[in-house]
Amino acid sequence: MLDRIEHGKFPKPRIALWPMIQGTCLVLIEATGFAASTLLTVLGLPLFVFLFLAGWDLGLLFAQLGNLADHYASAEGPARISFSRDLQVGFLVLAGGFTLLRLPAFIRRLCTKLEREMPHD
Repeated sequence: MLDRIEHGKFPKPRIALWPMIQGTCLVLIEATGFAASTLLTVLGLPLFVFLFLAGWDLGLLFAQLGNLADHYASAEGPARISFSRDLQVGFLVLAGGFTLLRLPAFIRRLCTKLEREMPHD
């Protein structure tokens, strides 16, 4: 042991490249699916709410959206900017909150898949 330390003859550790690439691909695919499903859900929530408020009547829904579009078109510039910023902030808050709500389950599912599909020695 001391001989190896004095002469610097250490065995070079081998990095298992293929399992590392497989694990990285698994994490990227799962993270992409998580992000896509979260964004699609957040984008679908306003549609659900508007349909619910319209009593599941598409004609009434489009009438409400047309009324909203008319008010937006006739609004002053600062009011349009304020409305756009409110929508952006609302979307970011909703997306962030929903992501934080779903994140623990995603991490547990990812750890389970990594343990099952990528056994380590």
